[in-house]
Amino acid sequence: MNWECKKFEELNPHELYAILQLRSEVFVVEQNCVFQDMDDKDQKCFHLMCWEHKKLIAYTRLVPAGISYVESSIGRVVSSPSARKRGIGKELMQQSIHWVNLLLGKGIPIKIGAQLYLKKFYESFGFVQSSDVYLEDGISHIEMQLSQS
Repeated sequence: MNWECKKFEELNPHELYAILQLRSEVFVVEQNCVFQDMDDKDQKCFHLMCWEHKKLIAYTRLVPAGISYVESSIGRVVSSPSARKRGIGKELMQQSIHWVNLLLGKGIPIKIGAQLYLKKFYESFGFVQSSDVYLEDGISHIEMQLSQS
């Protein structure tokens, strides 16, 4: 597996296509959710990618403070169905937190909008629920925050 993190401007067309394809495969097709994925935030974010045999198997976008929330954020957390059940989701979040600290500020709070069914998964990294349940694109979500020190 090969991990890479790039600014939007550094992505080549192949990488951008693979990111959008994976996000569409999971968020639109698998989760049957019609929503506008391209929301004008990608251009301001860092993009963390995990490649295996030239195939994108995991991805997150690292969002600077002030774009999605007052705090920095990790969003569009996604792993390929072909790579699941191998711990890639856990490694993806560990890498994401590492890269947020490296690129956006060490020890800063990180806020996420998490699908409710993944609450325990995010709690395993230290995230704590910080909002009531809300619907986003027909899916129950909660805000969660990781307070680092």
